[in-house]
Amino acid sequence: MAPITDQIVDELKSLVNKLESRVVELENKLHGGSGAGSAPATPADTMRMILMGPPGAGKGTQAPKIKEKYCVCHLATGDMLRAQVAKKTPLGREAKKIMDQGGLVSDEIVVNMIKHELEENSECKNGFILDGFPRTVAQAERLDEMLKSKQQTLMHAIELQIDDGLLVSRITGRLVHPASGRSYHKIFNPPKETMKDDVTGEPLVQRSDDNADALKKRLVTYHEQTSPVVGYYQKTGIWKPVDASQEPGQVWKSLLTCFDSKTAIGGNTGSLLNKLGMKN
Repeated sequence: MAPITDQIVDELKSLVNKLESRVVELENKLHGGSGAGSAPATPADTMRMILMGPPGAGKGTQAPKIKEKYCVCHLATGDMLRAQVAKKTPLGREAKKIMDQGGLVSDEIVVNMIKHELEENSECKNGFILDGFPRTVAQAERLDEMLKSKQQTLMHAIELQIDDGLLVSRITGRLVHPASGRSYHKIFNPPKETMKDDVTGEPLVQRSDDNADALKKRLVTYHEQTSPVVGYYQKTGIWKPVDASQEPGQVWKSLLTCFDSKTAIGGNTGSLLNKLGMKN
């Protein structure tokens, strides 16, 4: 019998969570929707979060795992903008000039793009991860206003913290799968097959702004414009820091610890997993 690894256990927990969510969804339909007598909320109903951190901190590695575990949408503003660049739309051409110089695109472009996704993307009805937004306090306030109009609140503001010095070696070797946002690293987290995505086998790319000079500019911009957002969410009580210098598996465990205190499953914390004597 093959040994049971942490990865296998995490995969089984993810499967249990998905099955529980599906059962609740079917029970809601059976009982006529979400009115009186219907099943309690699914875990995704309470997973509304932002993921903060400088370029190279690991957002592109951790966000897809959160998306899979909690069945929510992952809105990475950088990936969304790069999709526009690939299509060579007017917005894409404008954004490419800014990103190649290590700058950040305007609030108007980002806010309109995010608002459209939250309203039109069917995956977002179950919850969301915002990656790369908000970048400023003004954007954070606008996000709160948007959620308030929907009678919702943000549940988590997670900051991936890492020393700037470690980011240079990380980001200059970074490889990305454009379609999914999965991230790899030539040295620290290489794909199983050179320059190919582990899941689809499709080609990986290295972004044009993943170089030392552009990174230094992006870090200056990040600290000047984005760090105040941390202060904003510290005041609301939903901010939590995670040490992103750890290896990816340990960062993931730290993230799960952050979610345990607020994220409910099937109306109570852990449901079936608790009955099995396992933590979510």
